Amino acid sequence: MLNKIMKRGQRKPSKSEAIEPPVHTTSAPNVTVNHASRLAVATPQPVTLATVQQNHGTVEVLPMLRDVPMSERHNVFIRKLQICCFLFDFSDTMKSIREKEIKRQTLAELVDLVQSGSFKMNEIMQEELIKMISVNIFRCLPPASHENTGSEGGELEEDEMFMDPAWPHLQLVYDILLKYVVSSETDTKIAKRYLDHSFVLKLLDLFDSEDMREREYLKTILHRIYGRFMVHRPFIRNAINNIFYRFIFETERYNGIAELLEILGSIINGFALPMKEEHKLFLVRALIPLHKPKCVSSYHQQLSYCITQFVEKDYRLADTVIRGVLKYWPVTNCGKEVLFLGELEEVLEVTQSAEFQRCMVPLFRQIGRSLNSPHFQVAERALFWWNNEHIVGLIADNRRVILPIIFDALEKNIRGHWNQAIVGLSSNVRRMFLDMDSELFEECQRQHEEREAKAGEVEEQRELTWKKLEEVASQGTGEDNMVIV
Repeated sequence: MLNKIMKRGQRKPSKSEAIEPPVHTTSAPNVTVNHASRLAVATPQPVTLATVQQNHGTVEVLPMLRDVPMSERHNVFIRKLQICCFLFDFSDTMKSIREKEIKRQTLAELVDLVQSGSFKMNEIMQEELIKMISVNIFRCLPPASHENTGSEGGELEEDEMFMDPAWPHLQLVYDILLKYVVSSETDTKIAKRYLDHSFVLKLLDLFDSEDMREREYLKTILHRIYGRFMVHRPFIRNAINNIFYRFIFETERYNGIAELLEILGSIINGFALPMKEEHKLFLVRALIPLHKPKCVSSYHQQLSYCITQFVEKDYRLADTVIRGVLKYWPVTNCGKEVLFLGELEEVLEVTQSAEFQRCMVPLFRQIGRSLNSPHFQVAERALFWWNNEHIVGLIADNRRVILPIIFDALEKNIRGHWNQAIVGLSSNVRRMFLDMDSELFEECQRQHEEREAKAGEVEEQRELTWKKLEEVASQGTGEDNMVIV
């Protein structure tokens, strides 16, 4: 009976249990004598990256964690993290080949461990894991390409894209972080101690990396952190805000604007109604001014999606958005103007009649100027608005205001635009207005002819004045003459 009781007491640890830090026992434990208490044994210090013995300059091969006894797993895990903290020079492919491969294999093993969930980490292990990740990813980014070449920057060709030579290791480290954040075994109450505001801020700084692969990982990881750690949400939005402000008003250079806008597109989609005032201020102070920089084409698709999401959430913001885009309308950048015309078309598709009426006058004054653009793509993009049924419906309901504004522009295109496609499209739009309201069309045509006649008279008067000046100048009497015109 006694043997049975002893066997029951010797229970083997389960694999799914959290591994506790090992206790180092010595032959002569420290004993403290106190008159108010009995003998007490000092609490042993847990094994961490700071306390584990380091082999400087060498990377040792360690056994797989699954092959190590349970009592030794904590020590081996910490030693593996220590190996992963070694940073190598990847500019020389022939340097430290063996050590680089050992680190790569160790990182790959850690990815599998975190993903499987069979290896539960205690708090010390989680803290040391985040320290290892920080050592690897938080680094000084290399100089941007425009700093090396002296160019203005902009979009690069595929063969010119920067590829970080350390990516074989960096990718695995990012994989570990991503798997840790999304793992069902990760307790957010514990993890938020290590994935704190400082960590998130450093993560956001990495969005300026020129390596597109790194920015994609960062985008996914930050989005997951935003989703799982509610305590970080206001801080993340605020930090992104500050990045946008610095980009718009100071540098106009930042590689990760498109990726940050992708994250925001998903965040905006989840905003509750009625929308908070801080979110509306974010639209007015950060998103709309993002139309200002020259390099807007590199992130315009994501920006346009965010803007449209706001209007879909709250239709009353349509007037604010349209007037905001008009404020930053380009004067000489035709490519940018084409993008803006496309964006406004998307906004108008979700705009209701009452909001449309508030901004239609300044909007169609600008459309009239775009219709007469010598750049055929700008004029064509503006004329394509009349292919959109919803916009045509809004125009038809307010034709008495809109047609007088753009009638002159249509007539000018039909009479003298150099591109025949623009002439044909302008004729089609003119015919649509004639079918909508023939009386209004005839009234606008009569007013247009009157303006043309007055303009002709003014031109004739100007020519007569110049002729008089030429006659006086040709007399050349040498005396001061006053000409009354």
